[in-house]
Amino acid sequence: MSSIKALRPRPARDETRPVPVLRVAHTLTVGQYRLHYEVYGTGDRVLVWLNPILFDSKLSRGLARALAARGNRVVLLDLLGHGQSDKPVQPSAHRMDLYARHVVALLDELGVDQAVLGGISLGTNVSLITATQAPERVRGLVLEMPVLETAAPAAALTFVPLMLHARYAQHPLRLISRVVSRLPSSGIGPLDSLIGTIGSDPEEISAILRGVLMGPIAPTVEQRNAITAPALILGHGIDLIHAFADAKRLARQLPDARLIRTRTFAELWVRPARLTAEIAGFLDSAWAEAQPQRLAS
Repeated sequence: MSSIKALRPRPARDETRPVPVLRVAHTLTVGQYRLHYEVYGTGDRVLVWLNPILFDSKLSRGLARALAARGNRVVLLDLLGHGQSDKPVQPSAHRMDLYARHVVALLDELGVDQAVLGGISLGTNVSLITATQAPERVRGLVLEMPVLETAAPAAALTFVPLMLHARYAQHPLRLISRVVSRLPSSGIGPLDSLIGTIGSDPEEISAILRGVLMGPIAPTVEQRNAITAPALILGHGIDLIHAFADAKRLARQLPDARLIRTRTFAELWVRPARLTAEIAGFLDSAWAEAQPQRLAS
């Protein structure tokens, strides 16, 4: 007589638990350079997020996963000279207007007509320049910590000494970078990004700083006034480089902008829930609206 084993019913899936979002790494070739980017999520609602100066995409992986879980395809691009992208030591390769062209090349690579662009500090300014170079490709803008006219003196006082130090004290700095670059990954995105910054080659750091200061760092006021894409601006008043006055001024200059004051400069990385919800809501609104009008040629 055969025996029949009782089968235990499978536990019901907990629909409230978030589904893990995978990270898929890619390489984009633009001219002679290779750029690294990571994709989180799928679909037509694309957000391209750009890193601050000297940091990389690891900084924003938590944000990317959170927004991808809400129905967005989030693309983290390592701007040239940063992260796993190529690191040319010619300063002329690191002009912000050239970075903006790389963003447009990324949109072509992704095969999308439009995307929301955003980023932090350098990433914000590159997003603004891209919106003036290719307005028809920009669905919206998420701009954290813009660097504009108020910040110019503080930026010069900060970056010029750092640039000179990186250029003329390369031997001790290179020793430090070699030691730091051998540290294992912590698995904490912002910490790993900071370690990567400290472990960067000083010649590469010098090239980035010199190149960024060579070209335009932001669109003109007239160009900002002509950007019709909706914008969400995140600003704080803690450091002089990212002056809240610049964030307020930008909110007045862009025709369709909303300003949120962050509690600290690191709120999006340390306690991200509030700002992540604001960004997610903005993305919902941007993709629900009719296609933004193109800038007048």
